[in-house]
Amino acid sequence: MKPVRSLAAALAEGPLVLDGGLSNQLEAQGCDLSDALWSARLLADGPEQIEAAHTAYVRAGAQVLITSSYQATFEGFARRGVGHAEAAALLARSVDLARAAAERTDREVWVAASAGPYGAMLADGSEYRGRYGLTVRELEAFHRRRIEALAAACPDALALETVPDTDEAQALLRAAHAVGLPVWLSYTIAGTRTRAGQDLSAAFALSADNPQVIAVGVNCCEPGDADRAVELAARETGKPVVVYPNSGERWDATARTWRGAVTFDPARAREWQAAGARLIGGCCRVGPDRIAALATALTGPEP
Repeated sequence: MKPVRSLAAALAEGPLVLDGGLSNQLEAQGCDLSDALWSARLLADGPEQIEAAHTAYVRAGAQVLITSSYQATFEGFARRGVGHAEAAALLARSVDLARAAAERTDREVWVAASAGPYGAMLADGSEYRGRYGLTVRELEAFHRRRIEALAAACPDALALETVPDTDEAQALLRAAHAVGLPVWLSYTIAGTRTRAGQDLSAAFALSADNPQVIAVGVNCCEPGDADRAVELAARETGKPVVVYPNSGERWDATARTWRGAVTFDPARAREWQAAGARLIGGCCRVGPDRIAALATALTGPEP
């Protein structure tokens, strides 16, 4: 159903469950994502698979769905011969598919349009380094067209996510300012620093006085790193915190496989909530089963 309340109003009333990793669910459905466009390719080639993945998270208890536009950009589509008008339509489709899945339940489910970092478009892992050699103004120009296209499809919010450094955070916030939609700003981190090595407290403080930002936090990081980050985000901004870490496994680029143990523990959600988190979910390799367990942990009786 179309939410009655704004996302900001809902956050003021209590925590909301975010979805999990879209790519791992698509792979579980049999989709081949070995492409520079990653899951964004399916906006053209398999939109029904994206809607099915969103639906799996709705059934698991997710209250906020993040669209499949993380790696969808005009520049990336142009390299595949997709013109501007068609690319804009595909970006809008990412919102429509999430909304269609949200309407499969009688619960309120919000849709956040994903605006991933510049490095995601490069498809070379540079979103985990940042510092691309571009100015804030150049990054703002890159992000503005996509954000305008996503906003035109009327999502409930923008997810400015997996941001590796403060330059890109500034650029994204500037680009989002004109569209007027509420946003959350989410950094990818290592320890208590951004991926570019900046102090995380200072990075969070950038948005403390920005009324458009309804939540600040981290995603696509180690679950253990999220613990301290939630506390820092709440302290530095006084805003609701968003947190959705990875499973804890690590990608071996040489062997092209995931290694290590799963350290994402849905029971941690209670601790994050106590520290100020209000949007809580999972990122890479966190599937519907763990989101269902997380939803139970958040909505069940206090331990």
